[in-house]
Amino acid sequence: MAQKEGGTEQGRVKTGDHLGAKAMAGAPTAGGGVVVEVREKKGPLRAAIPTMPFPLAVICLFLNTFIPGLGTFISAFTVLCGARSDLISERGVCCVFWLNVAAALIQILTAVIMVGWIMSIFWGMDMVILAISDGYRDQGLPQDV
Repeated sequence: MAQKEGGTEQGRVKTGDHLGAKAMAGAPTAGGGVVVEVREKKGPLRAAIPTMPFPLAVICLFLNTFIPGLGTFISAFTVLCGARSDLISERGVCCVFWLNVAAALIQILTAVIMVGWIMSIFWGMDMVILAISDGYRDQGLPQDV
């Protein structure tokens, strides 16, 4: 229940399952509820993941699965070859390249205690997800992925 001046108002809030999500208030709906849009808040390392062509993203996922950090290291060089990233406009190509190299080193160094290996697999999955969503955006299809 949300308190409003002079009375109470019921509202439904749509929540996401990402920690650190940023909510933006929307317009009231016909039923009197409130719609809240949830967007994932990306840290600098996550925002530095480049959007690559789908086949290359799958190769990087494969490499990250069996040799932690190698796919992430290769993806760092795709930034220098023109791959897009959410962070390039803010920090520049060189900084995004070094952030990806740092992520690869973190994955390699912490693979011994399994943390880096798991992080490496998730990083590869994020690369594939970004490649798929970019493909839908380029084709003008709805992004339900």
